[in-house]
Amino acid sequence: MKKSALSMKQSYIVCAVGIAVLFGLLMAICESGAANTYIKGILMTCCIAVIMTTSLNLTVGVLGQLTLGCCGFEMIGAYSAALLSKLIVAKGIAMDPTARFLLTIFVGAVIACIFGILVGIPALRLHGDYLAIITLGFGEIIRVVLQNIPAAGGVGLDKGQAGQALIGIDRIANLYVVFWITVVTVVLLFMFARSRYGRAVKAIRDDEIAASASGLNVTYLKVLVFAISAFFAGLAGGIYAQYMGSLTPAYAGWLQSTNYVIMVVFGGMGSLTGSILSAIVLTILPEALRAFSDYRMLAYSVVLVVFMIFRPQGIFGSWEFSLPKLINRIVYRNGRGGAAKAAIAAEGAGTAGTTAAAKSAEPAGKEA
Repeated sequence: MKKSALSMKQSYIVCAVGIAVLFGLLMAICESGAANTYIKGILMTCCIAVIMTTSLNLTVGVLGQLTLGCCGFEMIGAYSAALLSKLIVAKGIAMDPTARFLLTIFVGAVIACIFGILVGIPALRLHGDYLAIITLGFGEIIRVVLQNIPAAGGVGLDKGQAGQALIGIDRIANLYVVFWITVVTVVLLFMFARSRYGRAVKAIRDDEIAASASGLNVTYLKVLVFAISAFFAGLAGGIYAQYMGSLTPAYAGWLQSTNYVIMVVFGGMGSLTGSILSAIVLTILPEALRAFSDYRMLAYSVVLVVFMIFRPQGIFGSWEFSLPKLINRIVYRNGRGGAAKAAIAAEGAGTAGTTAAAKSAEPAGKEA
């Protein structure tokens, strides 16, 4: 039986220490002055992309349903959080900025979740391309509706203007707070994917007919996953709104939703750690190529095409990176594994010596 170098409790401690070290590095970079406003903005965008990509992977990778309307839910959460924040300020309600930020993004996420349930119940009866088309249409409906709501910045097509930006949003999104929100989001999604609900969802992905015949409530599980994905998309939208300070309905279009789907495929469908890595890489890559402004999007596209040719399953495929497993492998093989092998070798040598002595003594006994 294979032994583990780390117990379950020790594995949790290792993960917590790893996250604390990552947060310490973030603080060191920001507080030392090594990161200017531009770098902090990229880090904030990476956190938003991680939340969006991991939540979308729950639908695309774990459930196996292609959706192209994730930015519609993101904008629902963004506008809900922004308008609530502006309302709190307008009413003169005294509230700590961080508390207001957390309250507004949570309310925006809940509203996005409600819309996710309303859309998911009829939409998830479809599969594959048909589901992608209906969710794409939903995203476009959200974009057009936002263009014509006066409270959201628009004044209506009948007056010749549409799609005006919603401005005057307080920029109270703090990078440190957003980092911990991202951590909590990823942890919750990991817990769901590895729970009995997550295993049931994977069964639906692998064979929906067999899963239904086994007694699983397929419709309930599909809507549940869709609602969870919409909740975290709305959460990311609330962060985005209070980081940018303004919103435009064009962000709810299909192009940005497709970009998030690319991140999911690039990281590996079904791999949340792959989604984290791809969200960071594909957010930083266009910025790193900004010096080649005339060709950077061409280079970005070439990188994606080449990678998909030689690695169509994505960076990680369906494999998940685990820090405790990595430490187990290093410690068990190099430390305890070496000691165990030495003990086994010594035991084997002793057994061989005893056997050889017995064999050498046996003829002498017979002669005597």
